[in-house]
Amino acid sequence: MSVLAKKQEVVTEIATKLRDSKSTIIVDYRGLNVGEVTELRKQLREAGVEFKVYKNTMARRATAEVELTELDAQLVGPTAIAFGTEDVVAPAKIINEFAKKHDALEIKAGVIEGRIATVEEVKALAELPSREGLLSMLLSVLQAPVRNFALATKAVAEQKEEQGA
Repeated sequence: MSVLAKKQEVVTEIATKLRDSKSTIIVDYRGLNVGEVTELRKQLREAGVEFKVYKNTMARRATAEVELTELDAQLVGPTAIAFGTEDVVAPAKIINEFAKKHDALEIKAGVIEGRIATVEEVKALAELPSREGLLSMLLSVLQAPVRNFALATKAVAEQKEEQGA
């Protein structure tokens, strides 16, 4: 396979991942040692997030292919990309927590469901509860009226029972 064909294959791979992922986070990992990067990769992999380093020129060609050229300004220096295909919040949450403990890791930008996100938006997304947490909150809100109704009917039944006795 020629060098040009291999490069085109990498560009296609990046473009496909950008298109398919629910959230993508671009980071500068300069200053992290191998052990720290390995730990970050492990945490991301456990959450179903792919973390990869690509050449910036390849990534810029892929952003042009998927019409996300606003990211090109962030694709300078040592850059790694985290692709989250399952959970929108997971990549931002893990990387943000890791960045709090390791000052060398810097969030550059992100793509959340096809829309470019600033560093502030990525950090705000990281502060949201996980999908499971949000679902349990919703469930408790939906259960409250039913629970209150059940308690009220029980109280009325007990009151009627006392009156009848």
